[in-house]
Amino acid sequence: MSYDYDLIVIGGGAAGLTASGMGANFGAKTLMIEADRLGGDCTWTGCIPSKTLLHAADLAAGIKKAEAFGHRSQTPLNFNSVLEHVRKVREEVYEEADDPEIYYEMGVDIEFGRASFVDDHTITIEVENGGARKEVTARMILIATGSKAIIPPIQGLAEVEYLTNESIFELKEQPERLTIIGAGPIGIEMAQAFQRLGTQVTVIDMEDRILLNDDEELSGMLLNRLQKEGVEFRLSARVNEVSKTGDGSVQVHAEGNGETVVLESDALLIAAGRNANVESLKVENAGIEYTEKGITVNDRCKTNVRHIYAAGDVTGRYQLTHMSEHMAKVAASNAILKVPMKIDKAHVPWSTYTDPELAGIGSTEKELKEQGVSFETYRFPYAKVDRAITEGETDGMIKILAKAWSGKILGATIYGKQAGDLISEYALAMKHGISLRQLADTIHPYPTYGLGVRRAADQWYIKNQSEWMSKVVKTAFRYQGEIPDLSDKDRIV
Repeated sequence: MSYDYDLIVIGGGAAGLTASGMGANFGAKTLMIEADRLGGDCTWTGCIPSKTLLHAADLAAGIKKAEAFGHRSQTPLNFNSVLEHVRKVREEVYEEADDPEIYYEMGVDIEFGRASFVDDHTITIEVENGGARKEVTARMILIATGSKAIIPPIQGLAEVEYLTNESIFELKEQPERLTIIGAGPIGIEMAQAFQRLGTQVTVIDMEDRILLNDDEELSGMLLNRLQKEGVEFRLSARVNEVSKTGDGSVQVHAEGNGETVVLESDALLIAAGRNANVESLKVENAGIEYTEKGITVNDRCKTNVRHIYAAGDVTGRYQLTHMSEHMAKVAASNAILKVPMKIDKAHVPWSTYTDPELAGIGSTEKELKEQGVSFETYRFPYAKVDRAITEGETDGMIKILAKAWSGKILGATIYGKQAGDLISEYALAMKHGISLRQLADTIHPYPTYGLGVRRAADQWYIKNQSEWMSKVVKTAFRYQGEIPDLSDKDRIV
């Protein structure tokens, strides 16, 4: 059968851009369909604007720190200028990486409109504002339509104005008070950013801790840091109702820990998670299986329909830009190259970009205990990292879970400066079977934060040093010194 295209990619976010580029690069006639602007959530409402805002907040916090050295700022923070800068950076990233001209030059065709399935090889593209409908066919189809913010069914929410990650970066005025529903990565990052920029922030969550998927000990350290900075938390709290006052303020009615509270603020941010963008696709016309979490795919990113694939947030499996790109590579490799590539589920790093950052990879302590896996815990505090000492960034901890004898790394969490960068070293080590002993034997430059990775690995040697072995060495070589007390296995050297 003859088709209009070899490959149609629905969605122009991280996954869609990656797959489209691969398709064109290998000679597949490729069409990318995007309902809005290329770049997707990451460029416009996620990674880029949030990290730019966090950087501005870090600078604001740095000015306050500089007062300890005698610096006095005479100019108050201009919130509008900060948000204008955020929006400018988005445009710069778009122009450098996501502009349609870049993909046209690659050989990718682009259609702007809303796509839906007619059958398993045919897509209808509907242009908004009364534009013409168009049908196209393809031999292979990749769905990469991303996700959107979950709006929980809270009484009164529909009657008040609220923010999500899709609207918070469009603010024109700084709220004096901000209530955030949700203590996941988005909620926590925005809480610190706005608090540092001068807004009083309160975070509400049903769970008894923040960042539920992270190591409990180290996420607790981050919680303490945020509380010291002035962020207020209402954990183990259920939101029953939201209402609007006469002066336009928003009231959040919540109960938890035996009390009922009414929190009043100037703005409300909903950060309660994300849902896959599936409903408008009419996937049932193509016989594609899906659940409330998203489109169902196997580890090759293939749906139940043999020539249709899905990647990124729309699958509900991961909500990380780097995993969207990884899944797109897996899907394109299977679809276009017929290379049987699978998702690397065992080595998925993640990071929350607060200050300090919190990053992880592999299993957590709780997961290993539930699975009955034996392991040893190795900790190394930032207070012993010389670079952190010189920069006054000693609030942090490296925590590694590994096999006691072999030093095989099962999981790692870092709370501290540049944690999101440092976690990559553990990702590389885990993927290629590099043990703590091999990490400890690898030369790292001094003084760097990366040296903390090596020194944390050194603790494997420390814990495996036995008193009897030391006595054998001392006796064999007739050394004169005293053997230190090795009974404290929690000592850090």
